[in-house]
Amino acid sequence: MLIGWLAGELWNTWSKFNRLMADFNQLSDSEFRKFSDLIYANIGISMKMEKKELLNARLGKRLRICRINSFAAYYEFINQPEQKKLEFVHFLDSVSTNFTSFFREISHFDYLKDNVLPEFLRLNGTSGRDLSFWSAASSSGEEPYTLAMVLNDFKVLNRHFRYKIVATDISTKVLALAARGVYAVEQTAKTPPEYLKKYFQKGVGKSSGKVKVRDEVRQQVSFQRFNLMDDFPWHNEFDVIFCRNVMIYFDRDTQQRLVEKFYKSVAKGGYLFIGHSESISGLKHNFLQVEATTYKKV
Repeated sequence: MLIGWLAGELWNTWSKFNRLMADFNQLSDSEFRKFSDLIYANIGISMKMEKKELLNARLGKRLRICRINSFAAYYEFINQPEQKKLEFVHFLDSVSTNFTSFFREISHFDYLKDNVLPEFLRLNGTSGRDLSFWSAASSSGEEPYTLAMVLNDFKVLNRHFRYKIVATDISTKVLALAARGVYAVEQTAKTPPEYLKKYFQKGVGKSSGKVKVRDEVRQQVSFQRFNLMDDFPWHNEFDVIFCRNVMIYFDRDTQQRLVEKFYKSVAKGGYLFIGHSESISGLKHNFLQVEATTYKKV
């Protein structure tokens, strides 16, 4: 009993010490530059010095979890070969930004429903080919699930329409949330009532204030971790790519490379949707702009 109690007290003391040390440590300018260079090299996000406090707070949490007492030691730790697939993934998770909601920037889904899908149906007819959709920065799943709802509604009215959805993100944390499909009611604030009724289950009891995406929607989406800075592994071209509110975190050179890769990965006659706060007008590309932040490969 005494030994167990002493062990517990020692552990608590050690944990408190680590928390205090992590709180005491502040990211220096030179350390910030080292981490920001590492982030840019791996996921293309360009972090300016004004993001120093944000990075300090986010990495401070990882220091406490790993029981490491300095940012310099943490930098060395994540660069060890055996950590590249372990803590390094958590490191990238901690610096990625994930804000989204169902039916965010709803005009894109309206354009998809009213223009793109009828066009695809006319061109493909009854060929039976599965149209492919890629949510390239899916975050916690709201975007690809919204896409699945819109596509399912279209399929109900057009029985020959077939599709598949791939959803990717750099963050394993948000992908785990996406796979569960459970959300706070607030995340559905922009969702039309008919979709809420048809595609969500309302939580009760301990789950009050939450909703769950119905299984028939969740089964339509294939989630996987993917880094947009890597070579695209897809063997077939996509008919529609959603990559919204991501490129704003990249510098111009990275945006250029990414748009070139998207162009190669979208089928002729296919579409690229980007965020309303983004633009590729200053980049070299062969897309035809058909709507604000909506582009077609002709």
